[in-house]
Amino acid sequence: MHRSSPADAPAIREPRHVPVAHVTRGGVIEGVHHGSVVVLDGDGAVRFRLGDTEVACYPRSALKPLQAVAMVRAGLPLDGELLSLAMGSHSGEERHLAGTRRILELAGLGEDHLRNVPDLPYDPAVRDTWVQGGRPPSRLAQNCSGKHAAMLYLCRLNGWPLATYLDPAHPLQTAVAEVVEELTGQRAAHVSVDGCGTPLFAVSLHGMARAAARIATAPPGTPEFRVADALRGHPEMASGTGRDTAALMRAVPGLLAKDGFEGVQIAALPDGRAIAVKIADGANRARIPVAAAALALAGVDPRLLVDCAGEATAGGGRRVGSVRPVPALAPHALTRSA
Repeated sequence: MHRSSPADAPAIREPRHVPVAHVTRGGVIEGVHHGSVVVLDGDGAVRFRLGDTEVACYPRSALKPLQAVAMVRAGLPLDGELLSLAMGSHSGEERHLAGTRRILELAGLGEDHLRNVPDLPYDPAVRDTWVQGGRPPSRLAQNCSGKHAAMLYLCRLNGWPLATYLDPAHPLQTAVAEVVEELTGQRAAHVSVDGCGTPLFAVSLHGMARAAARIATAPPGTPEFRVADALRGHPEMASGTGRDTAALMRAVPGLLAKDGFEGVQIAALPDGRAIAVKIADGANRARIPVAAAALALAGVDPRLLVDCAGEATAGGGRRVGSVRPVPALAPHALTRSA
């Protein structure tokens, strides 16, 4: 366990991000994505950093494994697929909806108890089918519904109020806040509200990489191990079919990874090597290739990461460039073409 007092909160200011990815076309840099990257060794030392890794930022859904640790510590009895769904940003596939219903059934509750924001499914194809069927936005379809169902289940088990489970002062959310500070090793700089309605903590990229490493290296029998085991074993339940973070975990044995809106990605290996990425403009097209390059810097075999090298830039129906990490991230081993 990591029970030492957390360090001071990271500074709140304009981030000093730097170029982390280039969009090329015909050998010319057409666009630039800025951001920040940190890579940790197995002992927690910083192996590589680029940009502003100590400034306060919102992890968005990359925070969910930490929220899940807090819930398991407080008595959440879920494992496997349902625990993975409890930290999911799911696509809205039927298996995600069925899993969320199952968690609610275990709690003796219904969809109307959820307090997340009604939305359409996240996956475009699933969303199109949903709309074509005349179905309106719902709390169940919203990508964080599994987490909210798990929060309600825990509240029911512990006798905590259901209607106010999103209040920062609620016992559930104070437990989450304590775990966030413990695992990141720093005090939160600010508390806001995530898109789904849960409290959201501003910490640093360095802190998030440290938290990912602590979860990924936890020994069997600990809440952290249960969370890591569920996410690694069932990555599509925390995301969906064809989603990039699930593909990254499938490509690298033992990898724990979670993405978040606005270009956030964390990942960690069982030996404690970890990375955290923030893309300043929130672009998904830069997030995975930069994360893959960071994992290569951490020592992951680049051959495992080729499919994460970055999407193609098309011209006239053919590949004329790509989205690729900047040279400082040593992308040559991952790049399939100019």
